[in-house]
Amino acid sequence: MQPGHTTEPSEPGIALALGGGVAPGWAHIGVIRALEEAEVPIKMIAGTSIGALVGGCYLAGKLDELEDFARSLTPRRIIGFLDISLRGVGLISGYKLAERMEEHMGNVRIENLPRPLVCVSTEISSGHEIWLSRGPLIDAMRASYALPGIFEPVTIGDRVLVDGALVNPVPVSVCRAFEADAVVAVNLSADGFGRGTVVRDFSTEFGDVVSKPETTRPESRQTLSRLGKALGITGAMVEAFNIIQDRIARSRLAGDPPDIQLRPPVASIGLAEFHRADEAIEIGYQATKQQMYRLKALSSAPTHSD
Repeated sequence: MQPGHTTEPSEPGIALALGGGVAPGWAHIGVIRALEEAEVPIKMIAGTSIGALVGGCYLAGKLDELEDFARSLTPRRIIGFLDISLRGVGLISGYKLAERMEEHMGNVRIENLPRPLVCVSTEISSGHEIWLSRGPLIDAMRASYALPGIFEPVTIGDRVLVDGALVNPVPVSVCRAFEADAVVAVNLSADGFGRGTVVRDFSTEFGDVVSKPETTRPESRQTLSRLGKALGITGAMVEAFNIIQDRIARSRLAGDPPDIQLRPPVASIGLAEFHRADEAIEIGYQATKQQMYRLKALSSAPTHSD
């Protein structure tokens, strides 16, 4: 047990694996609110990307502030936080958001939190999965949600770190490594995609190739134009990243399943629609309430060390 932690492995409760999910990740706030309301004890949290942000703020006693911030966001306010960096390796430096977090958690260190927290990140040069369980909390959270191409990577020591969802989108394995008997995973990508469907024998004979403007029919060009306006460059990058995250999560969860997997239906919330926090939080809350009987039973079950 790390310094400052007051829970022991033998105590009843659950380990919470909070997955990545960009804007729909505000649902994690609703999940935690429902668990708190039902008095389900949370022994530790492993978080990836926005899961690390929500989990870190919760264990630091700052979930109220994070929720107020999330609910206050409007499209105009979001633009105010976008400190565009055209000379770096990410479109957004992330310094404005970091400054906002510094106001509330500037001196908080992970090892001094009341319960264990692990923020999952990825070393960009090697692809190694990095577990951040000591050091400044804000740095760890930023490293975990540093989406490649969008946020600038975070350098900690001699490692350059980016979003942990590249390697471990729903970090059940981290909870297991901490000898957690009862693991609850919150998977935000499960609602957005099918079961890895493959479309066989799809031929370009069904229509023109839209990547060749000189040969594309007007209606095909209009389709591509609508798609581009809907996504934009950053939107296309985030959507592609989310597909990768979904496929990796399915593989890892199949090999190391949680005891309970919560799947809040957040597919209707766009990955960049951070201003829809009210909806995301309520979806997370209701999805958890629906599984509360099982969650309570799991949290009170005898542990292996009893």
